[in-house]
Amino acid sequence: MAKKMEVQARQEQSPAELERVAPVQTVPFDADIYERDDALVVIADLPGCDERSVDIGVEQGVLTIEGRVEPDNEKDYRLEVAEYRPCHFRRSFTLSNEVDVASIQASMRDGVLRLVLPKAPEARTRKIEVKTG
Repeated sequence: MAKKMEVQARQEQSPAELERVAPVQTVPFDADIYERDDALVVIADLPGCDERSVDIGVEQGVLTIEGRVEPDNEKDYRLEVAEYRPCHFRRSFTLSNEVDVASIQASMRDGVLRLVLPKAPEARTRKIEVKTG
């Protein structure tokens, strides 16, 4: 019964009160980092983001990934109850000198960001042949 009363109270608020925007929360996102012989691969989960809402940058050896989740603003509907709050994602990673920053590649699909951070040629694993004599 108390829940129903709360919903009714919200419905009685003025449109200006319903449209009041709460501050957008910035939260870290989950990421996995894999190492290959030639590169590091970062898989980041950014639900609700697409390639247009993600910013990636490297400054002074720090890789920063930011994603913005924008609310769905339905034009044909009036908001009755707002429980979903959009958020922004942000996380930074310190890179070693082994990463070739100029060659970093990024792709995005279904809210999952994939970054390939190639290792500089001198940092790659290599097999050294031993000669006789």
